[in-house]
Amino acid sequence: MDFSISDDHRAIRDGVAAVVKRFDDEYWLARDDDGEFPREFHRAMAEAGWLGITMPTDYGGSGLGVAEAAIMMHEVASHGGGMAAASTVHINLFGPHPIVVFGTPEQKARWIPRLVAGEDQCAFGFTEPDAGLNTTAIKTFAQKVPGGYLVHGQKVWTSTAQVASKIMLLTRTTKLEDCKRPTDGITIFYTDLDRSKIEVRRIPKMGRKAVDSNAIFIDGLFIPESDRIGEEGKGFSYILHSLNPERLLVASEAIGIGQDALRRATQYARERIVFDRPIGQNQGIQHPLAERWMALEAAWAMVMKGAWLYDNHQPCGAEANTAKFLGARAGHDACMQAVLTHGGFGYAKEYHVERLLREVTVTRIAPVTEQLILSFIAEKVLDLPKSY
Repeated sequence: MDFSISDDHRAIRDGVAAVVKRFDDEYWLARDDDGEFPREFHRAMAEAGWLGITMPTDYGGSGLGVAEAAIMMHEVASHGGGMAAASTVHINLFGPHPIVVFGTPEQKARWIPRLVAGEDQCAFGFTEPDAGLNTTAIKTFAQKVPGGYLVHGQKVWTSTAQVASKIMLLTRTTKLEDCKRPTDGITIFYTDLDRSKIEVRRIPKMGRKAVDSNAIFIDGLFIPESDRIGEEGKGFSYILHSLNPERLLVASEAIGIGQDALRRATQYARERIVFDRPIGQNQGIQHPLAERWMALEAAWAMVMKGAWLYDNHQPCGAEANTAKFLGARAGHDACMQAVLTHGGFGYAKEYHVERLLREVTVTRIAPVTEQLILSFIAEKVLDLPKSY
């Protein structure tokens, strides 16, 4: 395996960094304070062509793979914006994957160019308050009616619904009790976010304030049949195609945030003088930071392995899940160590590391918990009995 950085990958880093560095710490601190969506950042990334990095070239995208997307998102997350910056553009990369793989040519032509150009933003209505990670237990129902479907139900942790014009919605079209298998009877739609039929309630949360999370309540939303992706009842299998890329991208973002925090901590440790010497001269400061560096580098190697496997059409479930687990842990631990290295100043917003800690925490929780990853590895890799 070649560990050298190719010219193409270096060009991605340099190009993304040129955009991201225009938005400094103070910009992201202001968004953390006011909770406003980073429209200027979103627009700049769209104008530079980065929102379409994984989209097909026939529809205005670059047609690149998960490795390139991971490098892009690592760079996005590495310059002070944390998950607020990452989540502003993350959804565009593999969230619309069901459209790319299962959409009709008419649907692709109608939807993808607008996503690439940043003209449409998409919210994702997948998770439900009672179902949680048990996706087959969702209850939002799309009733077949002339010309389309009538939808009732509710979703939770729906990101960007305050600003989105579109929603990708996972529903049941056959009740669970009427299905042969739990994964049957689930259908996926991509349609207009009609606020006359969808009530959006913002959820106050720990971090990533600038990218809203919401509970949504759907009451009689009509979705035309032309907005259904693929076959009715096959939606569960469609979303599986984007799960491994999503895990790899979240891992790369967590690692980027952790490395950002680590850079800040090491700079502070070099410059902060206590008892007439830099605090970084003490092994009690040095060694934990060195451990954090090693963990971040090891996690990044797993991201790249998983991305290579995916891009070469090889199984990568174990690697993608492992990368997400290790990346989120390493990023979180690095941010916590950065706060501790700063001492009392680490608790102050002025030094930004407390914000990075709040930003990175979500990567340990979503889109899949550490416990489910461990269960997956135990069952699928170690061939142990299913525990739940």
